[in-house]
Amino acid sequence: MPLSKNKIKYIHSLEQKKTRKEERNFLAEGPKLVDDLLGHFPCHYLAATNEWLNEHSSIIADEIAVVTTEELSRASLLKTPQQVLAIFEQAKHNIELEKAQRSLSLALDDIQDPGNLGTIIRLADWFGIEQIFCSPGTVDVYNPKTIQATMGAIARVKVHYIPLPDLIASLRGIPVYGTFLDGEDLYQKPLSEAGLIVMGNEGNGISKEVENLVSHHLYIPNYPQKRQTSESLNVAIATAVVCAEFRRQMIIPKQL
Repeated sequence: MPLSKNKIKYIHSLEQKKTRKEERNFLAEGPKLVDDLLGHFPCHYLAATNEWLNEHSSIIADEIAVVTTEELSRASLLKTPQQVLAIFEQAKHNIELEKAQRSLSLALDDIQDPGNLGTIIRLADWFGIEQIFCSPGTVDVYNPKTIQATMGAIARVKVHYIPLPDLIASLRGIPVYGTFLDGEDLYQKPLSEAGLIVMGNEGNGISKEVENLVSHHLYIPNYPQKRQTSESLNVAIATAVVCAEFRRQMIIPKQL
């Protein structure tokens, strides 16, 4: 089945949040990403080159189109199309509060950059964090740029949208961590195995409403500490540093 103009128009429309919300679908492109998502999300449409399809004979999708590289290029949102693109159905995850109370979770307070969100989801997957809670003002997880940046981690990490004050009120009894310039040194602070790590907006940090509910203020020290340096870290990089220290403190005592 050839790639029609209407299908190309629909693929491009998934760049818009309104369409994604109405259709409950999202776009993924590239061999690795599509491979990782197949089997985790229902695939409604898949367009791929003959070469890719010959190597994936057992693909299950509602509709499959064999396309040329040129056709794929017209449909793709990427600068360099990569053999295959697919339209998947969005997941419907239930918030697992009991799991959040006995494990480590992330909360994102109005993260705006889709690449940052995708990278944080990928980091969560790496560090064994299974749930991410996003404020309603956080960028849409199904933004094509976010999906690409997850590198397939979206198949293993559940992302929820919920007002963070409501979430924190529901998670009584667990520590809530956040990063602040006046916080305690991350590397000197004993960290718990279970808790909620709040990461703030790229420009404004954690909102005052959420800050008032944070029980442990952390600070990532620069090195050496008195040296003049950048004002702050990118939120995805800061998330990586914080998550790495949480996991380090869990692993090191077990090795002693």
